[in-house]
Amino acid sequence: MDTKSANTGKLTAHIGLGQGVALYVSAILGAGVLVLPGQIASSAGPASLLSWVLACAIGAMLALLFVSLARRLPGAGGIATYVGQAYGATAGGLAGWMYFSAGAIGQIVVPLTGGYYVAEAFSLSSAFAYLTAAGILAVAVGANLVGAKVSTGARLGLALTVALALLTTIIVAIPRMDSDRLTPFAPHGLPPIGSGVIVLFFAFAGWEAVAHLVGEFRDPRRDVPRAVGITIVIVTVLYLGIAVAVVLTGTYGSPEADHISIGLLLRGAFGGHAALAAAVIAVVISLGTANAFIAGVSRLGYSLAKEGWLPRPAGHVSASVPVGGVLAVALVAFVGLGLAWLCSWGTEALVVIPSTLVVFVYLAAAVAGVKLLSGRGRAVAIVSAVLIAVVVPSSKGYVIIPLIVIGVALTMRLVLRRVSRSVSGRTGVSVAQQEQA
Repeated sequence: MDTKSANTGKLTAHIGLGQGVALYVSAILGAGVLVLPGQIASSAGPASLLSWVLACAIGAMLALLFVSLARRLPGAGGIATYVGQAYGATAGGLAGWMYFSAGAIGQIVVPLTGGYYVAEAFSLSSAFAYLTAAGILAVAVGANLVGAKVSTGARLGLALTVALALLTTIIVAIPRMDSDRLTPFAPHGLPPIGSGVIVLFFAFAGWEAVAHLVGEFRDPRRDVPRAVGITIVIVTVLYLGIAVAVVLTGTYGSPEADHISIGLLLRGAFGGHAALAAAVIAVVISLGTANAFIAGVSRLGYSLAKEGWLPRPAGHVSASVPVGGVLAVALVAFVGLGLAWLCSWGTEALVVIPSTLVVFVYLAAAVAGVKLLSGRGRAVAIVSAVLIAVVVPSSKGYVIIPLIVIGVALTMRLVLRRVSRSVSGRTGVSVAQQEQA
């Protein structure tokens, strides 16, 4: 299932090691890091550090898995393609639906993280956080509708900015860290550790996005493994560093603190003015993350529509822009954001939806890798599948989420096919010809 638009030209090899690392880092370090450290710490206590360690280990294996899959199926459209190649078109379509749903619903969470920081910086009510989130989402949707792309230089700058901001936060928090805060280590028992890993999948979504650029590296055999290895180290150090800083400074324990834990760490070191700086950084990160995910998910929506899994308008393209896919994502995100405001749902309640969906999609990708790959690639796929399977039981409280999505997807598929048959009966155009058109 190809989520990329057709391109008759030949891709040029132009990515070097440094650029490859920056692209990977910018794909992984997103808005999730703004709220998840505090949220996971509130749920599991100091034991949340184990959640981060496990999530980082799974993320490293997924990075290697998607590189192997991209080499096996160069130019393929993503996870839906891998699953479809391994287990058939229906399995691929369902995987695509789950990833599309996760990406679209995730665009409620991403802008809201920036909204929290802005509301805190100006001492405004929580309603303003949702209003700011709507503004961030509108800008990201608008940019995608006009076809505006983030330049490579801008992506590199964003990656560097995020990495430096997180590193600065870790360093300035060191004087206030206290190992006594590690006790009691697991005040709520062991189950929240596994649940924390499930939620943290939201922070590690993105490894598959850059894997498709393997063919554009100047020296893929040498630079791809190095870029992946360096990125794994950078992401692990920054994520674990932030998690440790939040726990050892005690910067968590309430929804208000969890929403802006990084801002509170900076304010503790630099005073009140740091809140404004943190808000600016949060908006930049949220906007960059939303823009990138809408671009990717809208193309998946286009692909699903062309293959009969979404209504045909979702596959509308204008001037090489998947307008239908962008509007489909925007509809889900804006309606969800409005409901979140009316029902007072915070990111801690919302993030479990895309996180749980991503868990099952990545598990499907790993299982597909076991069938499609051989040698070292298959070993990586097996380890990835086992690691994910270990934490899947922690999602038992949310297993209804992927089941609902699968049910909706199959119903949508059935309805669309019946409509197509009805139309073909009146016009004499077959279902296959309609889908091809």
